[in-house]
Amino acid sequence: MSKRFATHDTFVIERIYDVSPDKVFAAWSAPETKAQWFPKADEFDFRVGGKESNRGGPQDGPIFTFEALYQEIVPDERIVYSYTMDLGETRISVSVTTVEFHHTETGTQLVYTEQGAFLDGHDTSSQREHGTKIILDKLGKVLRNERETN
Repeated sequence: MSKRFATHDTFVIERIYDVSPDKVFAAWSAPETKAQWFPKADEFDFRVGGKESNRGGPQDGPIFTFEALYQEIVPDERIVYSYTMDLGETRISVSVTTVEFHHTETGTQLVYTEQGAFLDGHDTSSQREHGTKIILDKLGKVLRNERETN
């Protein structure tokens, strides 16, 4: 019998974007915009109690499944959701994430806080933080491109 364990950790990532909080919030809440920087959702129901899910991974590689449930949404200020991440048929983590949007003189400070239970050594907080930083940098590029084309 294999040994089961959970490693609990929290990480916080901050980013500054040169657009207003309503534009950053819209990049999270509009499925067509979110698909430009986050894996395209198979299901996207952006409301409290709504679900978001997607499946994907590298070509010829393992399939990751992300399933989220929105717990709180305060337009232009905060999003709180819980989510699971599976690798194939194996649950690798369960997390609660809070995304805060703070107005600054030049735009928005985004504060992303994830509290996770990383399961049985299949995933780690540092791996998740690394991947999330890449995704938030992609969000920054999308926001920059949108600002430059408008």
